[in-house]
Amino acid sequence: MPEAAAEDSQVPVSLRERFYAPIRALVHEIAKFGIVGGLAFIIDVGLFNVLLYGGILPDRPITSKIVSVAVATTFAYFANRYWTFRHRARTNMGREYLLFFLLNGAAMVISVACLWISHYLLGFDSALADNISANVIGVGLGTLFRFWSYRRWVFPAIGDPSGEFATDPADSAEAELAERDASTPI
Repeated sequence: MPEAAAEDSQVPVSLRERFYAPIRALVHEIAKFGIVGGLAFIIDVGLFNVLLYGGILPDRPITSKIVSVAVATTFAYFANRYWTFRHRARTNMGREYLLFFLLNGAAMVISVACLWISHYLLGFDSALADNISANVIGVGLGTLFRFWSYRRWVFPAIGDPSGEFATDPADSAEAELAERDASTPI
């Protein structure tokens, strides 16, 4: 066992950091993205129930859902912009916000498509099957799509508008600018 530790210590720290820094940054982004998504889910469900059953919009489930989704999505946008992806490049807030909503719409289509395939194409029409296809498989695939698309188009990596080649901002001189831009209101 000491030999393995000795071999490991012979690897230059900078080489190890070059390998692990992007992975560590990705894991941190995924964790923050998950926390934001969970909070947005709570806001969506909670506000929907308050609006519909709290006497504000009685007998208006569609309106209640539209309002709750809009509020939850707005929360998710700002939380992701200023916390999850704060170290990434900044573009015009209007552009980011519009893309964020459009990509959320695409993720919703993924969820609905999973439900449609399960319910109508495969004939799995029980309440359990509908919930598994829409709220487990559909939401899971939609979440993967959202994370990938936000990193690529909404909050691209510094110096890479496509977000394809994300770099650890601590390695660049642009990190200070990204941090300043992330904390400065627009």
